[in-house]
Amino acid sequence: MSLFNTVRNTIVPVHKEGYPFVAAFFVASLILGWIFKPLFWIGMIFTLWCAYFFRDPERVTPQDDDLVISPADGRVSAIQMVTPPAELDLGSEPMLRISVFMNVFNCHVNRAPMRGRIVSINYRSGSFVNAELDKASEDNERNGLVIETRHGQIGVVQIAGLVARRILCWVNPNEPVDAGERFGLIRFGSRLDVFLPAGAAPRVSLGQTAIAGETVIAEFASAKGPVISRRS
Repeated sequence: MSLFNTVRNTIVPVHKEGYPFVAAFFVASLILGWIFKPLFWIGMIFTLWCAYFFRDPERVTPQDDDLVISPADGRVSAIQMVTPPAELDLGSEPMLRISVFMNVFNCHVNRAPMRGRIVSINYRSGSFVNAELDKASEDNERNGLVIETRHGQIGVVQIAGLVARRILCWVNPNEPVDAGERFGLIRFGSRLDVFLPAGAAPRVSLGQTAIAGETVIAEFASAKGPVISRRS
């Protein structure tokens, strides 16, 4: 039983959105292997990668309404004051934006950064330039959520990337959401922007690796100021 539990806890489940893709890769591997046997093993490598991409691990989320939790796995690519997208209707004053870039090897299930109520959801079509570029916030296809929290309204924007072609969002306006709760997924490389009102202080640094549902990226009601980090 101990061995069974160890295996079960080690194998990360695949999100249901990935089932069709994993199945398609597997069938393609069988067909290619029938044509030329070595191609089967190449296809199986891509099948395993597809299953890895759509993994959906459990996460342990801090339960504190003053904390802002990372909505995505990936690298913190921007921490700056910018004007939020107009469709979010969060005003014209600059807000703290923390961006997390996801490459094709990161888990792409997105999670709510704070507890609150979904105020609005706004989808915008656009291009598919590299999500690491700053202009991706305005030019790329995106889906923006506004969440009412105890510290005011925050914005969470799913941004399609260079190879991303589908943004999924599973929540609806007026629904409650908990910090760390799954709310969407972006297929194949993308970025998440979080817009925070006054009073939020960053708790991550540029280049830091963030884990969705676990890493604290900002904090309200704190006099400690921005975090200072060093590389080693």
